[in-house]
Amino acid sequence: MTTRRDFLRQASHLGAGLGALSLSPDLLQALSQVTLPVGPLLQRTIPKTGERIPVIGLGSSATFAEVARREDVTALRAVLQTLVDGGGRIFDTAPAYGASEEVAGGLVNELGIAEQMFWATKVNVAGRRGGTADPAAARAQIAQSLARLRRPSIDLIQVHNLGDPATQLPIIREFQRAGKVRYIGISTTFPNQYAQLIEVMRNEPLDFIGVDYAADNRDVEETILPLAIERKIAVLAYAPFGRTSLFRRVAGQQLPAFAAEFDATSWAQFFLKFTLSHPAITAVTPATSQAKNMLDNLGGGIGRLPNAEHRRQIIAFIDALPAPPPSR
Repeated sequence: MTTRRDFLRQASHLGAGLGALSLSPDLLQALSQVTLPVGPLLQRTIPKTGERIPVIGLGSSATFAEVARREDVTALRAVLQTLVDGGGRIFDTAPAYGASEEVAGGLVNELGIAEQMFWATKVNVAGRRGGTADPAAARAQIAQSLARLRRPSIDLIQVHNLGDPATQLPIIREFQRAGKVRYIGISTTFPNQYAQLIEVMRNEPLDFIGVDYAADNRDVEETILPLAIERKIAVLAYAPFGRTSLFRRVAGQQLPAFAAEFDATSWAQFFLKFTLSHPAITAVTPATSQAKNMLDNLGGGIGRLPNAEHRRQIIAFIDALPAPPPSR
């Protein structure tokens, strides 16, 4: 295992990047306490093209979106720099995440790291309840996302929450043919939409899907993840911490001894490594607004991953714990 201090020494570009941010003494102290496995951040292949991307990225819902609404976004600047300096590239966002897309687009350009990012955003002008998308509004939303990133193309655009895919998937393809989008996908984190997602996966030539998947939320293992392997569709895993319920569930618990067998030194790494150990998962994009958590999350993609027996142990361990108290 290696501490943050050792990690900085091993990769001088980390020190250079984060040093340029003039981090506060408190944050530097917090970063120095994070323990990481030794080695590079793992990468996986996008099945349709063979392109390799890092397995840990950054999401921008939840706490990231909350901080993006504030005047002071210094914390998000440090999070994005930590992601890139630690070998990560994927940033998952959406116009629906409040100010996240706009603020992050400005920050990556300010930091000079826009060209290093694998930028994954979404489009949905149909709403959550199965409405019909206005084509002009969908095109305008994609054009706005391009303007916010200030790059000629976006790596991935997904139809958010299965919002009228019959209308919005062809519109994304228009942008793809024009060289403004590289990959096309569709996402949902709503179980009542899984049946429709499966239908789209079977009938559309998708490059990616985005779904919720965690040690306490395994429904997608039944059909969706095997189908992704069969159809050669890359998978971004969302909510790997069970929407924070896993942290609440293990509050006061020590990491089980077997976690060391797959190089997990924190609960975040334990949960992320479970999600990544499924062969269908291409990358995981947990959201955070704290650089120390971003660094800890990167550790989930370093070193060994759980094998089949470890996965059984993790599931048994989690399932044996009491249900988490309700969040406030």
